[in-house]
Amino acid sequence: MRVLVAEDQTVLADLVGEGLRRESFAVDVCYDGLAADELLTVNAYDVAVLDRDLPGRGGDELCAGIVASGGFTRVLMLTAAASLGERVSGLNLGADDYLTKPFEFPELVARIRALGRRSHRAVPAVLTAGDVVLDPARHTVSRAGMDIRLSPREFGVLEVLLRSQGNVVSAEDLLEQVWDLNADPFTGTVRVVMSRLRTKLGTPAVIQTIPGVGYRI
Repeated sequence: MRVLVAEDQTVLADLVGEGLRRESFAVDVCYDGLAADELLTVNAYDVAVLDRDLPGRGGDELCAGIVASGGFTRVLMLTAAASLGERVSGLNLGADDYLTKPFEFPELVARIRALGRRSHRAVPAVLTAGDVVLDPARHTVSRAGMDIRLSPREFGVLEVLLRSQGNVVSAEDLLEQVWDLNADPFTGTVRVVMSRLRTKLGTPAVIQTIPGVGYRI
């Protein structure tokens, strides 16, 4: 799942970004509304976490632009504006959710996951393929009842493949959904992670390569 975090408090923004990456999200972080607008123009995000008081271009304006674009990006307002009127006005702009500061990080993660599910067709909360089970909320993977430890990137790739429900996912799509702006932009990066993931999942293989097209469960 790819997430944009736009927050002008740089320490908070970086902490949220690092925390979400540990949860296997692909996260881009910016500190003002103009940078956020540029990122929203060039990248497809599942969820945008917006501070309402961003310099350059406010979160309200960014939210209105996302809604007007008709895309699938869900908006979570993350702000100190906590009064009832401010919450109502934010939701009336088209925000999908509203979380006030200070907040608990596990709640932020849960809300982002819930919004991410709404940006795609409905799938079960726990994802399975044969004897492989992935639980996004608990951040666990097992096969035949045995726990498997995956890196955040490996976890993200497996989650995208399981959510595709048997459809082929290209290397380019995996880069878009699992890697962020700091990643090596070449599909060879995907092959390396895919190789490690297959080794950890063991046999028989559950990930199939479709030559020249991509991968599927």
